[in-house]
Amino acid sequence: MAPGVVDARRCLSWSLQVTGPFPREHREVLGDRLYGCDDCQEVCPPNRREDRRAAPDGRGEPVPLGDPERAWVPILDLLEAGDEEILARHGRWYIPERNARYLRRNALVVLGNTAEPDDPRTRRVLAEHLRHRDPLLRAHAVWAARRLGCDDLLVDLHTDPDPDVRAELSAPVSVRPAS
Repeated sequence: MAPGVVDARRCLSWSLQVTGPFPREHREVLGDRLYGCDDCQEVCPPNRREDRRAAPDGRGEPVPLGDPERAWVPILDLLEAGDEEILARHGRWYIPERNARYLRRNALVVLGNTAEPDDPRTRRVLAEHLRHRDPLLRAHAVWAARRLGCDDLLVDLHTDPDPDVRAELSAPVSVRPAS
C-alpha cells in the first residue's frame, strides 16, 4: 500500500459498520471499541489531536474534548437491552440496515476482549447469546466465550445447524490473559 493510502479492509471503523461477521483477524485489536475508531485520524499529521484542540487563534487554552462520560457504553447493559431500546439509545450512529444485531455483534467482540470470565452477569449474558435465534450473534458469542476461557458454556453448541457457529467452535482463538 502506498504511503498515505488507507486499506479499508483493515479499517476497524469500517468493519464495525458493515453487515456480516466482524473479521476474525481484527477482533482482538478492536479492544473495547464498540463503534468507530479513527486511529487513522489520530496518526495523520494534519489531523493530530493536539493541533485540532488548539484555540482558534493559536493561543490560549485548548478547546476541551467531548464529555468522556458520554463516550462510554456499558456493554452488558447493551447486550441485555431489547432492540428498540438499543436503537433508541444509539440509533444516531450508522448501524447497518438499522438493525440492532450489528451493535450486539460488536458488543460481543468487546465482551470477549474486556469481560471478567468469572463474573456471573457476563456468563449469563454469554449463555443467553449462545442460545440466541440469530446465528450471527451465536457465532460471535462462541468467539467471546472461547476468548474468555468459558468453554464450559459451549457444550450444547457442537450440533448447531449453522456453519458459521460450527466454524467459530473450531477456529483458533487466543484466550485473553486474566487481568
